Amino acid sequence: MTALLERVLGRAAGQGLTVGAIGVGVPGSVDPTTGVIVESHHTPELTGHHLGRALGARFALPAFVDNDVNALALSEWMFGLGRGTNSLVVLATGTGIGAGIVLDGRLVRGGAGYAGELGHAPVRFDGRSCWCGGRGCLVVYASGRGISEAAGGRAAPLVFQAATAGDAAASAIVDEACDALGAMIGTIVNGLNPDVVVVTGGVAAAYAAREARVLRAAGRHALALALSRTRIAIVPGNKHATVRGPAALAFYETEGLAP
Repeated sequence: MTALLERVLGRAAGQGLTVGAIGVGVPGSVDPTTGVIVESHHTPELTGHHLGRALGARFALPAFVDNDVNALALSEWMFGLGRGTNSLVVLATGTGIGAGIVLDGRLVRGGAGYAGELGHAPVRFDGRSCWCGGRGCLVVYASGRGISEAAGGRAAPLVFQAATAGDAAASAIVDEACDALGAMIGTIVNGLNPDVVVVTGGVAAAYAAREARVLRAAGRHALALALSRTRIAIVPGNKHATVRGPAALAFYETEGLAP
């Protein structure tokens, strides 16, 4: 990470550009008060570290660290599908499922940095056991890992391909995933009433091809008027948008946008 930052800062200097701050998105929860990474399952070596303080000291710049999907939500709100709105929710569907929430122009982090863990909200109370210890979580049904496990270890893209080709078992798994995702969209619409809901990430392209089914499922759970006034976009993951996330985080923290 420091080597990458050194290259970027060097290129910026070579173009006569001034870098005002550093933003970092991490796959984990960050304490909003202390800035310490509370928990990071994918990069456990970061757990307990104050990465922002370390990078700030190393490069003599303000450095801000937050959950990667929180940063992505800020990117969509500032530069993307939520530009010009007051609120949006991003659901990032990949190996797992994360979420970022912006309400009334403010990023929702929660008291301990765990806001947006919608992947571990239940869509079926008597459902399958989840890796978090709960039951029936969205991630068990609609994430890449969940779909793969339901198919006996078959990779999620192959499950979607088989469903498209008419395989009955794969179709049942994919239909269940679409229904689970739609149920969560309904919960988001009813509970938060955002202007925009963005579904993105590595699995989103497969859901985009089944958007009508996902929206029908959302309609079974959402209040009709609230859903009619919510723009829902299912778009494949975009690495450019992901990289804009930390930039949006830096803008949010330094340009008077943060509370």
